[in-house]
Amino acid sequence: MTICFYLKEYYTAYLKKNKTLTLNMRITALLIFPVQKHQPANCSHQQLSPDERRLLDSIAWPETPPLPVPISLKATSDPTHSTFTILPVRAGGQWYVGDELEALIQIGDFQGRPKHFGGDFLVARLHDQTLGAGVAGRVVDHLNGYYTAVFPLLWEGRAQVEVTLVHPSEAITVLRRLNMEYPDRVEFKSLFRSGSVSETMVCNICLPQNQPLCNYTDLHTGEPWFCYKPKNLSCDTRINHYKGYVRRAGRDRIDKTCVLVSTVKPEPAGYYYQGAWRALGGATVHQFNDASAISQCLTDKVVHLYGDSTMRQWFEHLSRVLPDLKVFNLHSSMQCGPFMAVDTARNILVKFHCHAPPIRSYTVSSIKLSYVANELDWLVGGSNTVVVFTIWAHFGTYPVGVYLRRLQSIRKAVQRLLDRAPDTLVVIRTGNLKALNLDVALSNSDWYSLQRDKVLRAVFKGLNVRLVDAWDMVLAHHLPHDLHPPPPIIKNMIDVLLSYICPPKNG
Repeated sequence: MTICFYLKEYYTAYLKKNKTLTLNMRITALLIFPVQKHQPANCSHQQLSPDERRLLDSIAWPETPPLPVPISLKATSDPTHSTFTILPVRAGGQWYVGDELEALIQIGDFQGRPKHFGGDFLVARLHDQTLGAGVAGRVVDHLNGYYTAVFPLLWEGRAQVEVTLVHPSEAITVLRRLNMEYPDRVEFKSLFRSGSVSETMVCNICLPQNQPLCNYTDLHTGEPWFCYKPKNLSCDTRINHYKGYVRRAGRDRIDKTCVLVSTVKPEPAGYYYQGAWRALGGATVHQFNDASAISQCLTDKVVHLYGDSTMRQWFEHLSRVLPDLKVFNLHSSMQCGPFMAVDTARNILVKFHCHAPPIRSYTVSSIKLSYVANELDWLVGGSNTVVVFTIWAHFGTYPVGVYLRRLQSIRKAVQRLLDRAPDTLVVIRTGNLKALNLDVALSNSDWYSLQRDKVLRAVFKGLNVRLVDAWDMVLAHHLPHDLHPPPPIIKNMIDVLLSYICPPKNG
């Protein structure tokens, strides 16, 4: 039996004028899961090109050195045997607004021995809840058991440092291995029906090829999707799509790995002050605090929202805060849509449609499944068109190359849209941290989300698109992490979007 585990640890440091430090630590979770036998799925159709491999190598995560089999918990990262130190100001004296604060972290194992390699997944933030202030830290892995968390000092007064060990390096190895060999551990199904005859079959991007398949690869984008072929029905009798059960894990061993170059998180996209998000190095964010301001900004606009339930939140938020934006009942799936809301007096149209499989939804009609790239190719575009999409949360169980291919098809469609209508506004919502339990960690770990976040930024770099950095906006906020961020964070995300649509005059 192989084990994987999830550790979460908070280190808090209170910075005062005399530079004294109080350090508190608490362990919040330790998770262990059993693993089962499973026939490996085949993702051979997702082989990477040299350019794709170079892109992924450029953002690769450090791996752990060879580990014994079975893994000994005593040799893994343990927060209670790890140290946390605020480094003094380089020139001596006190910190000032505009300086950077650095915290040095040394990771030890459960036997109290310092670790001598990197790969642990840590996140960090600096905050003061009384001021409604917070900013994400930049974590540097020195590949020797030491990490540095770096924070810009952006407000005057008290600040609290918080560093979270989300996963030890050993768990990262297991999570990576699961995605390579058990990408089908989240099961999807489709009902096939003709007259009184019906069959339910398993579907996925990658399936063990132990029986005939129905090939639903999209002819326009080339995106693959397969179902096992029904015994008594043809492939064209498929009528719906839905998520089945989630397999706990795959069974395997951890072999020899190598240490790669360290990766450094980019500078923070912004910070909170008095509860409001302020961008760093980007567009000024205006606060749209009432319905009239939002409606005025959206007048004569068509807003297309594509993605998963984290994008559906935006549709629901706008529908809730704008009393004149009336939802038109299309009798659609409650999870996937499509949804449409209209303000006829101001000529506002807001639409939502979920992305195509893999989408972990309740039952949705198969004819309602549409790839984002195809949706974009059907748009005329123009100055009255706003396109917003997110795609990340449903790709956690697959090799990252599967996600990369999906993004590349969307990028090509975005480029085509901007070529024919350059004044179209395209906005991308990134992924975010979430509350983790065992099942979520295995299928949608924050580490999976972070890797896909890096890929997304790399793929769309240089293209005329805007980002709403949901990762930093959730990490920097004092509210608990959630797949579906709470209303105060959603409100700030919408403010960023509206500031792209209607830039402040002084922006």
